[in-house]
Amino acid sequence: MNLNDRQRKLLFAGLVVVLALVGVYLTIAAPDDDSDGPADRPSAAASATAGPTGPASPPAGIPGAVNPSDFDVYRLLPFSRQEFATAADLAQRFVAAYGTYRFDENPQAYIGRLSGYVTDELRGELARGAAAPGILDERRQQQIVAEGSSTLDRVRDIEDNSIIFLVTGKQQLTKGGRSSGDSKQYAVTVARDGGSLKVYSFQPADAGQAGDTGDPG
Repeated sequence: MNLNDRQRKLLFAGLVVVLALVGVYLTIAAPDDDSDGPADRPSAAASATAGPTGPASPPAGIPGAVNPSDFDVYRLLPFSRQEFATAADLAQRFVAAYGTYRFDENPQAYIGRLSGYVTDELRGELARGAAAPGILDERRQQQIVAEGSSTLDRVRDIEDNSIIFLVTGKQQLTKGGRSSGDSKQYAVTVARDGGSLKVYSFQPADAGQAGDTGDPG
């Protein structure tokens, strides 16, 4: 009788161990079918793009060793090659258009040519400047005609959502029938504006040196 009790106890203990192992297995395997499992959680990439800040085109990065003969710098920049080219073209064409005007031209027509390049805020600033009585009077009195062109010089700074280009604006001026030339370098900031790129601000290049790091030599 004692032997049978012992056998029953051993059998019971064995069943407890087996059930415990099954429970551990089910605990580990359960998340695969659970609605909170990894397949239903947002990935790191999806979470990053959901936020309101940061670049619209995150840099791809370079996971392996850098190859000097096949180095793609755009993989490290917050702008794609296409965006960079579009921004550069925009900055260059804006400066050329900014420097083109006539004494007998309505200021609204001048601003209308610039509207496609700039943000709404900058457009307002340019409109107020173009309509200033002093500027209009001078151009009319001297019968000024200006034909603008520009050269893209270099990149001054790159941020997550903007690029600052240095652009030299050149003008062929006619004042009272006499011709002359003039040039000035500008710092032109092109930024993402909704789903497009627009000139956000500009100023003479020597007026904004905050992005400089000093003498490289």
